[in-house]
Amino acid sequence: DELGIKPHCITGTSIGAILGALYASGHSAANIVEMIEHLMVPRNASFKEILRNKDSFKALSLIDPHFSFKPKGLIKGEKFFGFLYEQMQVSTFEELAIPLKTVATDFWGRKPVVFDAGDLLPAVRASMAIPYIFTPVLVHDRVLVDGGLMNNVPHDLLDPQCDLRISVDIMGNTSTLPNKTPSPVEAIFHTYQVMMDAMAQEKLKNHPVDIYVRPPLLDIDMLDFHKAEAIYKQGLTAKDDFKRQLEALLEGKIPKTGWMRRK
Repeated sequence: DELGIKPHCITGTSIGAILGALYASGHSAANIVEMIEHLMVPRNASFKEILRNKDSFKALSLIDPHFSFKPKGLIKGEKFFGFLYEQMQVSTFEELAIPLKTVATDFWGRKPVVFDAGDLLPAVRASMAIPYIFTPVLVHDRVLVDGGLMNNVPHDLLDPQCDLRISVDIMGNTSTLPNKTPSPVEAIFHTYQVMMDAMAQEKLKNHPVDIYVRPPLLDIDMLDFHKAEAIYKQGLTAKDDFKRQLEALLEGKIPKTGWMRRK
């Protein structure tokens, strides 16, 4: 946005599906940052505290108030996704200003599911249905969960005619604590992150991109909702580096049609 450039198409998984849908529906990056700031939790709150006190996080206060440890997941998310729908102000992929693809995982079929047409909200909701945390989503008789299980950085799904391909990976890094024994929850979700990180690195080998953006997010885990401000600040350096790389590429490679278009 700061360079006056809009992407020709977007792909996203999990939180990338949410941000991609908001951006593709017409929101600017600045608008999205304002939404995140509005939904931010106190910086000293833990995930357990968020669950105990839903009022401490406006985003989670939009989630149904009855948390449970039933097999379906801790959070149903009806209210949160209703809020998301209101922000997007569109109901289908076809209504988006920018073409979008989102990825979910067919839990029983053990394969990725790519959405690029039809109802938007169920697709976005399925893409971020993190097992154990969010309730799985039933779409066309398939039980769908977080797309990160199969394709967490889906730049391989970009339009083949794209002149430039940009991949953004926000997988956080945890400080090395060789003597610390992880809790059961830490073990589960850190294993999840290790798996996704390995998939992303393998993806880059088989599907190289023109610019790969991975902010040095230290001590950020996948459930750190309360660290939105820290995540944003840690990403500023990567944003500036990305702008320089993009400007350099555009100076020598201005596409006639395709991936980039000026406002």
